[in-house]
Amino acid sequence: MIVLTIDQRRSRSTEDKVEALVKQANATVSVVRPFQRTAGDEVQAVLDDANEAIRLAVMMAASGDWSVGLGFGQVETPLPEETRAGRGPAFEFARVAVERAKNTNAHLAVHGPSHEATRLEAELQLTACIVSKRRATAWEAGTLADEGMTQQEIAKELGITQQAVSSRLSAALWFEANRMMDEAAKSLNRQLNMLKEQ
Repeated sequence: MIVLTIDQRRSRSTEDKVEALVKQANATVSVVRPFQRTAGDEVQAVLDDANEAIRLAVMMAASGDWSVGLGFGQVETPLPEETRAGRGPAFEFARVAVERAKNTNAHLAVHGPSHEATRLEAELQLTACIVSKRRATAWEAGTLADEGMTQQEIAKELGITQQAVSSRLSAALWFEANRMMDEAAKSLNRQLNMLKEQ
């Protein structure tokens, strides 16, 4: 299982964003146990979809508003209905990871029962740093690209040239970052499958 522990940064000097995150994440992400406030400005959820977990972790960390800890491993079953009542190594790994994330430039850390966690962390930290530097215009073009539109179609939709679309996607390393997250998800899925076989 995957446990995400997400802690709001600068919570004492900014508005509480936890409830909005909980509502939005539970409406858009497939979860085994829902996003729930655990203590103070912290949120936790249990997932089994590596792709969704990784993309959410990167996007939350890249926003600059959150420190994100991704833990993977075994959990005690049956899982309780309340996310915050969950126990097991994956929960402990997520706790270690979020504390470490608070002291990184990427605001993201990964912890798990294998050395693969170290490589995953390096990949996702770099990806989060890349994503954090994207401009609004890159998000505009990239989101349409992710929906399957061609650069010509995006250019027509946005009222710009195809060259401008290409420039925005290239400057944002849009496809490269997506590929990095896809490969990280495959790696995490392999780790989860190995854990199931133990």
